[in-house]
Amino acid sequence: MELLNTSYFAFLTIVALGFMLGRIKIRGISLDISAVIFVALIFGHYGYIIPKDFQTLGLVLFIFTIGIQAGPGFFESFKTQGKNLIIMAATLIITAGLCTYGVVELFHLEMNAGIGLLTGALTSTPGLAAAIEATGSPLASISYGVAYPFGVIGVILFVSLYPRFFRINLKKASDDYTTSERAGFGEIMTQNFIISNEEIYGKSIKNLRVRYMTGAVISRVMKEKEAFTPIPETVLEEGDIIKAVGSEEALKRVQMLLGHRTDQKIPFGDKYDVRRVLVTNKSVVNKTLKQLNILENYGATITNIRRSGVDITPALSDRIQFGDKITITCRVDNLSQIVNAFGNDKRRLSSTDFLPICLGIIIGALLGKLTFSFGNFDFSLGLTGGVLFAGLILGRIGKTGQVLWTMTGPANNLLRQLGLLFFLAAVGTSAGSQLVETYNENGPILFVAGAIITLVPMITATIVARFAFKMNVLTMLGALTGSMTSTPGLAATDSLTDTNAPSVAYATVYPIAMVLLIVVVKILALIG
Repeated sequence: MELLNTSYFAFLTIVALGFMLGRIKIRGISLDISAVIFVALIFGHYGYIIPKDFQTLGLVLFIFTIGIQAGPGFFESFKTQGKNLIIMAATLIITAGLCTYGVVELFHLEMNAGIGLLTGALTSTPGLAAAIEATGSPLASISYGVAYPFGVIGVILFVSLYPRFFRINLKKASDDYTTSERAGFGEIMTQNFIISNEEIYGKSIKNLRVRYMTGAVISRVMKEKEAFTPIPETVLEEGDIIKAVGSEEALKRVQMLLGHRTDQKIPFGDKYDVRRVLVTNKSVVNKTLKQLNILENYGATITNIRRSGVDITPALSDRIQFGDKITITCRVDNLSQIVNAFGNDKRRLSSTDFLPICLGIIIGALLGKLTFSFGNFDFSLGLTGGVLFAGLILGRIGKTGQVLWTMTGPANNLLRQLGLLFFLAAVGTSAGSQLVETYNENGPILFVAGAIITLVPMITATIVARFAFKMNVLTMLGALTGSMTSTPGLAATDSLTDTNAPSVAYATVYPIAMVLLIVVVKILALIG
């Protein structure tokens, strides 16, 4: 069919058939979006090739959106889980190196071929570049081509079938991850208190350092049936009633500091109101609550911040992010001003600014070109590593001047899936065009050896993660794909959950795994 020889039509056909295949379930198991690469393999075998530019564009879009999404949580995850994730990645790479040495000895292969198998089994282009440089042999490229297809397919099948095979409740795993994410903040509650601690009578909220001492925010005060939003200079007297907002632990500390709990209500009347406001004004993004100083400017108090489904008790050092939902108490006559100050425009959430996306990817590409030398060891991040690092850092920064690096969830998901489809279609057709020919030329031994190097390290790392670290299965699978430097594998894992657990874990271990793999390649080349 003539139309299939045009790139756009072949691409759309592969994607359409891939989605149709991905929706087929056999005993509850489906390939989902990963099915696109299997369709692409067949198309590639019959001579239909998606241009390499599709692959590169898809790769940078997918990796950049992963970095932007994972950036805010990456550094926290690194502090809390970094040690375990690094050990898991190191276990996988070292095991892969040992397997490579083992198959070279077992099948009497040249070490140059074994090094190629290692980089192909782990689908690592930077690893292949290091292998070619270290060996100077065409055997590395040939072996890479033999091992690469199973490296792609094997990881996808492993992460897709593992939860089914071991009957793992993915919904529970998602809920557990969300709960652990929220644990650092605690559930936000409200409670009224009567000032009854005589030691604090006549002292101001500022002098008592209520926020620092308790971790809670005083959102309202009622004196002699008159309710108002307090300021730091508000003096607390016997019998005053306050409303405090914070975690249960914070409210217990309020009770110890100020007085006992009460069910008595604090009516606001007509002068004050409570409103939830959506942050869509770029001018306030990345500013701290102290910098905004809305209490002095508008006589208002922020009592709660809801971010990515998590409620946070606000502190003066907290920075406002685009898309935050903030709860504000203030005078009615200032309400419209403060709503306008924060934006509260839902339409802004559905718009996408492509300038930060293009700038971010350009920065990442330039970063990937940098070469770092450590004696005889040269290392560069490459395109994937550079774009991932740029996305992580920019996602963490959030905003530079008027450039907003963060994206809304729907925009991020759309660009990520589009990039992934480009990538899977191009990678699949490229691998499919050489799969049978390479297999026939080099025999089944190289293929079997490559499969061993793909599967054994994954199984070993999984045992360590599950039994030694009791790791959440979604985090484990994300770390597994990152350790294998497998973007298609991450796509398969990402489709299993609505949380960002796999993405954060992938982003955490990917650069570490990439560096370790290059080191192992250099060591094997010296041994050989």
